[in-house]
Order: sequence, then structure tokens, then C-alpha cells
Amino acid sequence: MGVYVLNLGKFELATGAYTVDFYLSLRAEKPVAMDDFEFMNGRAATVDKLIDTPTEKFFRIQANLSQNLDLRRYPFDEHLLTIEIEDKRRTVEELVYVVDKKACGVDPSVIVVGWRLKGWEARVVTHEYEVYGETYSRFVFGLRIQRVTLNAVIKSFLPIACMLLVGFLSLLLTPDKVTTRLSLNISTLLGAVMFHVNLTSSIPPVGYLTLADRVMIATYLSLVLILLSGVAILRWSEREDKKAWVTRIYHQALGVIPVLALLFYALAFVLPG
Repeated sequence: MGVYVLNLGKFELATGAYTVDFYLSLRAEKPVAMDDFEFMNGRAATVDKLIDTPTEKFFRIQANLSQNLDLRRYPFDEHLLTIEIEDKRRTVEELVYVVDKKACGVDPSVIVVGWRLKGWEARVVTHEYEVYGETYSRFVFGLRIQRVTLNAVIKSFLPIACMLLVGFLSLLLTPDKVTTRLSLNISTLLGAVMFHVNLTSSIPPVGYLTLADRVMIATYLSLVLILLSGVAILRWSEREDKKAWVTRIYHQALGVIPVLALLFYALAFVLPG
């Protein structure tokens, strides 16, 4: 069995759905029925039989498929989009698929907008249905795609860097300008929240933290520490006997918070989702 992909389109990250236009070739050493197959991760929209002989079948198929996506590394994620085929009735005792490497491939014109095509793989696995006591041969052809790194950095992390820059620059404002500092901190924190909502709006709700979520948590912690240092300065600057405390908080915030922010971001990238 071989698959040659002609087009991959309508890939929706929110649902894991995609459409594939491809050639499917089946060959056997002796005459056997080979066209009673089904897609295990979707349904065929159209099936055109181009070659029909006792030992060879050749189809052009357009299929609507879906895949469970692992988004833990979002927005630096990569995915394997598969075409999974099983025979409808015959178990491994009657039929076993074999990968035909010469008939497998991807057309050079295949492009997935916003993603980089890393390559393809084809394999045959056995799938057991314990409740029925049956095992089937399953052909799996996969296209591996990876998000374009430069786009992910510019769209996801450059705005975060700008927010942090505003927050860190506010640390340089002297205690007598604490109200200006607090205004910058509050607006930056609110901007971070809105950016986080927009950043994760294109992915489905998941039961784990993505890389984007962990980075945003590190951003929140950093901005909140900056905000709290400003509040402390404002609180104690109203008392003459606490002027030394104000100066101490100002210098400690300037030296400690950037170091803590680096630690937060290091943990965000190191810790698993």
C-alpha cells in the first residue's frame, strides 16, 4: 500500500481537522479484493477509482480527517497529521498491509500556510479490538508539520518582550514619580491579560498548560512584583520616618526583580506542561 499526497488544506488547530487530497495505490501478488477499506480517523469525501485490476487498485481520494493534537509546546508545536486505513472486515489472519515505499511520498507543491513541512513517514501497525477479540492491520501515513519559528517568535513573544521592557523601565523611575510608575504597571498588566486571551483563542481548551501559558504566568509574576514594589513605595513614601525604607525598596526592586523574572522564564521553558 502506498500514499502520495497531492494537497493538504483546511488545517484547523482548534479542532484538529484537515483535508487531504491523495493517491492511494494497492497491489497484491495474487488476485484479492482490496477496495473494502475505511479511514479510521475520518471519512472520505470523494473516491475515484483510476485503476481496477485483480492485483492492483489505484484511487484518487479526498478525505476529511482529524487528529488529537499535543499543544504542550504551543506556539512552537509540531504535529503528525495522519491518514489511517483499515480493512472493514478482514483481520490480520486474512490480510496484512505492507508499506510500498516506492509508491509513498508528498508532492513538492504541497504547502501548509504558516507551517513548515518536515517530512513524511509510513508504517503498518496492528490494532486490537479487545471487546470483539479481533485484530486488524492498519496502514498509517503521516505528514509532520512544524510551526514557522520566526512567525511564532514575532507574533507570540515579541509583544511579551515589549511589555516586560515597559515594566523594567518603570523600575528606573525615582520614588517621587511613583504614581506614573504605577500607571505604567497597571496598564501593562492589563495589556498582558488581554494579549494572553488573544494568544490562546486559536487553540481548544486543554487540560494542561501550554508553553504560551507558562510564559504568560512568568510574565504575570514579573509584572505583579513590579506593581507591588510600586505600591510599597507609595505606601511608605507618605511617612517621613520611612524614607529609608522607600529608598531600600527602590534599589532592591531594581536589582532583584529582573533576576527573578529570568528565573521565572527559565522555569517556564524547562518545566513540562
